[in-house]
Amino acid sequence: MAHAYLTKVPVAGIVPFIEEFTSEGDIVLDPFAGSGMTGVAALITGRRARLCDVSVLGRHIGTNYLNLVSGEHLRKHADEVLVRAAEHLGDVYGVPCSLCGADAQIAKTVWSSVMECPDCCGSFNYYRTLEAADWKKEHMACPRCGSSVSSRCRRLLETPVVNSIVCECHRTQIEQPHQSPLVDVSPNGHWWPDVSVDESRQMYVASALGRHGLTSVASFYSPRNLCVLATLWAEIGEISDEDLRGKLRFVFTAILTRASKRYQWSRRRPLNAANANYYVAPVFYEWNVFDLFNRKAEAAIRSDRWILDQRRGRIGPQADEGFDIAYHRANAAALPFDDDSVDYVFTDPPFGANIFYSDMNLFQEAWMSEFTDPDEEAVIDRVDTGAARTADRYEQIMIGALQECLRVLKPEGFITLLFGNSSGKMWQLLQRSISAAGLEVVPELIAMLDKGQRSVKGLASGFENTATLDLMLTLRPATGPPSELTEPPQADLEELVRGQLAAGHDVNPSLLYLELLRHGFRSGWNLSQINLRNVNEMIQNADRSVDRRSARVL
Repeated sequence: MAHAYLTKVPVAGIVPFIEEFTSEGDIVLDPFAGSGMTGVAALITGRRARLCDVSVLGRHIGTNYLNLVSGEHLRKHADEVLVRAAEHLGDVYGVPCSLCGADAQIAKTVWSSVMECPDCCGSFNYYRTLEAADWKKEHMACPRCGSSVSSRCRRLLETPVVNSIVCECHRTQIEQPHQSPLVDVSPNGHWWPDVSVDESRQMYVASALGRHGLTSVASFYSPRNLCVLATLWAEIGEISDEDLRGKLRFVFTAILTRASKRYQWSRRRPLNAANANYYVAPVFYEWNVFDLFNRKAEAAIRSDRWILDQRRGRIGPQADEGFDIAYHRANAAALPFDDDSVDYVFTDPPFGANIFYSDMNLFQEAWMSEFTDPDEEAVIDRVDTGAARTADRYEQIMIGALQECLRVLKPEGFITLLFGNSSGKMWQLLQRSISAAGLEVVPELIAMLDKGQRSVKGLASGFENTATLDLMLTLRPATGPPSELTEPPQADLEELVRGQLAAGHDVNPSLLYLELLRHGFRSGWNLSQINLRNVNEMIQNADRSVDRRSARVL
């Protein structure tokens, strides 16, 4: 939990495979390493690891997860950075408490968009208008003309409306109307990145950033939080010890999403930040950056302690020495390793058009002044921005990566490939890639993984056709020419779904879908027409429904 990353695989999901297919001292490879969880799993089990990815942010996170520093030293330097930054800036989160009048600290501020009514062209405060509608969006009306309004109205500007403060007079946070801070914020000459987010980005198009004026990294932060972040970054840069500086930058990049405008407000509780898109809700939070940094430093200390404890519990007294984990910025289709040099491969490649890593990593990489090249990404564009990142190109990247894995893998070694998608065409593409690379799926070694990262859309898999589980395919060198794939009979598909439903298991559409895919891999089916949407239709045809809150089949 020290640092978020898109589609991070839990270490607990990797360890059993490493322990099954390798021995202590063996080398584990991950050519799509992302945040480096394969490296963490290798380290705690006493294995060596070679990690590769084209992602700048992935290397930064993965390297620093394994940059185990003294918790005492990290705490000391984190505190010093916070003190020096506060001295430079002053009490920028300080406000008077409305209950006792004493100086208090803002924990978070609620900001609201001010929007334009499409009928009268008057402006309205979204938060106040929602409040006047008794918090029911369908009842929102323009305070000037009475017309129905919604979050789709044009945004004019943003304004703070409510402060949640921490004061000694009360045990819990106090909500009070927004007041200006005791000290006006000033950047004091410190730099912050203002990298452009332009039309070449898939997320620019998907999130209509031009319409909302969100066309640079800096525009996703409040002026106050930008100044605080810039001051913290400058203070971290003054630390001479390379390991401590790297770890504190790891702490810093870990708070950037939550410190931005992408943390959506909810009347009941904060909904969390949008990690996989650029969405800024009409009402959002501005969090106290000093608090975020302080808490994330503690999370980094706990992470280091957990990794060492796990390693000591498995390999004994020699746990504190002999780390051999290397993270390379390298393309999976051109690995910098010798033939027959690794014992096992565990990898989690990008899932086609699901996530655009270079777009989402931009917020952190802008501070590091080093960027992932979108042209190197293994993704499929949803809209044409001139990048030509097609399904055919993605398939060639997957074939090349799997061929490289086979080249560097020792004889008798195995490759475990994690993959998830709700489209049968993507699964067929994967089937072709495996075959073209000279590999085959081991039928009895197909597992499922629930990463435990349920987004709002993911929980809605029953009615938004979004898969929330992944298949873990273990591959080996092909033992013969590939068999011709057969078309799955619709009657067989329906019988399998009915059987799962009749068994009374606690199932959801994603689980049913993956059971079909698992059976399809074992039976040599062409998977191109097996989509999650079909599974939802079969559930309906069986007179069953899906609970919208839990995504469970009722």
